Amino acid sequence: MTRRILRILARGALAAACFSTAAGALAQATKPRVVIVATGGTIAGAGASATHSATYQAAKVPVDKLIAGVPELSQVAEVRGEQAFQIASESFTNEQLVTLAKRVSALSKDPQVDGVVITHGTDTLEETSFFLNLVLKTDKPVVLVGSMRPGTSMSADGMLNLYNAVVVAGSTDARGKGTLVVMNDQIHSGRDVTKRINIQTSAFSSQWGPLGMVVEGRTYWFRAPAKPHTRQTEFDIDQLGSLPPVYVVYGTGSMTPELYTAAAKAGAKAIVHAGTGNGSVPGYAVDTLKALRAQGLQVVRSSRVGDGFVLRNSEQPDDKYDWVVAHDLNPQKAKILAALALTRSNDSKELQRMFWQY
Repeated sequence: MTRRILRILARGALAAACFSTAAGALAQATKPRVVIVATGGTIAGAGASATHSATYQAAKVPVDKLIAGVPELSQVAEVRGEQAFQIASESFTNEQLVTLAKRVSALSKDPQVDGVVITHGTDTLEETSFFLNLVLKTDKPVVLVGSMRPGTSMSADGMLNLYNAVVVAGSTDARGKGTLVVMNDQIHSGRDVTKRINIQTSAFSSQWGPLGMVVEGRTYWFRAPAKPHTRQTEFDIDQLGSLPPVYVVYGTGSMTPELYTAAAKAGAKAIVHAGTGNGSVPGYAVDTLKALRAQGLQVVRSSRVGDGFVLRNSEQPDDKYDWVVAHDLNPQKAKILAALALTRSNDSKELQRMFWQY
């Protein structure tokens, strides 16, 4: 009788062990599969000491060490990494933008990938996120993330930012919302977000507000993007080989018109005027811009002011001069859209339609 009881108990223990193993395997199988594509930046940076939060060398830590530095990632996703670039983001070129976008596009088509995280320097993170928001054809979450302090600094923000980015990239709630940026616990649209502060962790914000937040590994959403993105746009990275050159000229008092002609001589196909106020153009520069437009260059009026938008035919007769206004896009984002728009058309009315639409 005792042996029979022992056999029954042994069978029960074996069954329980098998169930536990199967449950563990099922839990592992149901975790989202996220690829982290590293490009460098402060999140991969290192300072001379723990007190160096603003002076450091960017793009020093490879992606495998970034992942190993946040072991909690394994609790929320199956993660693997790729090293696309190892640069500070101010060194990003159009060629690297296209290369990165093509790789992310390929990953998004992989049925074994549920989401993509891109670690990126903060200096041009907003341009890359807007570009990807316009050219990727996927509903899968694509999330850009960076940090304002290197990992060697006290109160470094990179670890939590990366963890939150992986949470969002693996979330089914993030699908279909376009390219996202996760920084400082907030989820932003890649279209709207911009860097406003260069020495604080609260560096990124959106004029129209964040889409949501990440708190203790859970996403909370409060609004959805209103502008077309990803599958809804007319731009497709798989059909793009290069981008036409577009240059920004920053508006100030006492400018010289030669800044515009220099951009034209450098091969610009469009000039984004980062004007004061409502994208204002100084009177002494109007004739230069009119002449460049007559030569075939597109002229886009944007504003150097942080918030608001440029009104058409206010300050300048845009219809008369055949200029384009950037609406609510800041100069650096206007540059991205102008370059993409020029791959579709060189008609100023078509460009204006795209600026209203996107």
